[in-house]
Amino acid sequence: MIAEIKYNSRKYSIDLSKPLDISIPLTNGESNVGAWYLDSPKIVPVTSDEWVGSVKQGADVNFNNIYFNPHSHCTHTETAGHITETVHSIHKHLQQFFFLAEVVTIPPEQINEDFVITKKQLQYALGNKKRDAIIIRTLPNLSDKKTMQYSHTNPTYLMEEAAVFLREKGIKHLLIDLPSVDKEKDDGKLLSHNAFWNTAGTLRLDATITEFIYVPNTIKDGLYFLNLMVAAIENDASPSKPVLYEIQNYKNEEKI
Repeated sequence: MIAEIKYNSRKYSIDLSKPLDISIPLTNGESNVGAWYLDSPKIVPVTSDEWVGSVKQGADVNFNNIYFNPHSHCTHTETAGHITETVHSIHKHLQQFFFLAEVVTIPPEQINEDFVITKKQLQYALGNKKRDAIIIRTLPNLSDKKTMQYSHTNPTYLMEEAAVFLREKGIKHLLIDLPSVDKEKDDGKLLSHNAFWNTAGTLRLDATITEFIYVPNTIKDGLYFLNLMVAAIENDASPSKPVLYEIQNYKNEEKI
């Protein structure tokens, strides 16, 4: 199904029948991706007296409780409310869901004992392109990212200067295949979160960060339409399902 979208005075064609899902789903048990020192999520039937909410166990319906933390256990999208005293809700502040996005692949650079994404790398990857969203795929890009246990591993993170660059370039939506844009243990400084949301100036409540994505190697770097879907939850962050669509007239738009 080909759809035409008029966006920023230009027309784009996308095939709605060919979505490219870059989310990591929530699953039950230890194979679920994890970070921030929490136990694995649980999806378990409700129990009441002798009744168990499982058709397999004799109930009329499957009726599960789900115990998880969006920051620790799945692809999630967060607002500046993640780091501000006021818990700004993702449900209230994310009001648009389609964005022009650039997928970039970055091999992290080593600085001392850390692996980082630098401003220079992002400048090279984006050039003069104007985008609403950036989707960062880090190397190596193995499928174990979908089950990785990141706690106490000091994963790759974004340098503060890189986050400032993205903010100043007008990127509103930052998506990355890591548990955080910041260093795992940084004494609570959260330099890249603060820089991207501009907490020292005019707070960017219309900007979001999405972490724990997974971009398969079959998806090429370049221009896409991003559909960023979140659950209707009044919280600083929500489980999310970012989906990409290839742009059919991409060749005509390469330089924009």
